[in-house]
Amino acid sequence: MASEDVYGKLITLLDERGASYRVIEHEPEGVTEAVSRLRGHDPRQAAKCIVIMVKVGKKEKRYAAAVLPGDRRVDFGRMKALCNGSYASFATPEVAEELAGTPVGTIPPFSFDERMGLFMDPELLEFDEVFFNAGRLDRTIALSTKDYLAIANPRIEPITQV
Repeated sequence: MASEDVYGKLITLLDERGASYRVIEHEPEGVTEAVSRLRGHDPRQAAKCIVIMVKVGKKEKRYAAAVLPGDRRVDFGRMKALCNGSYASFATPEVAEELAGTPVGTIPPFSFDERMGLFMDPELLEFDEVFFNAGRLDRTIALSTKDYLAIANPRIEPITQV
């Protein structure tokens, strides 16, 4: 799936579900702090999505999309425990891009691949709206948090480092 396809799929999904969202066009940027400034919001409202690889046994791997505030880092120990694994790390960029269908830096906080679970840190629930790059570095979707939860249906768990 190409980046444009992911963006189009998201817009179609949000429209079909009657979500409250807006698209913000800006200069291409994939670094959370910098894009948050371009978009004009607190970095804590950025729904940063990181693809995690979790080893389960000697030969099996599981993948999860970890959605966390833009100013936080993922807790690999917590992700390992949540996925009943023995080890957790970043997925390789190639695997992350295959599962998400879009380049690293533009991965939306949704999972369109059954091989990838979706986890969201509860700190993002503090905001009425979340912001994320959706398959493109030059477009942001600002989405009602309530609608995000209803559409994406992430598992809400503390997944950031303390």
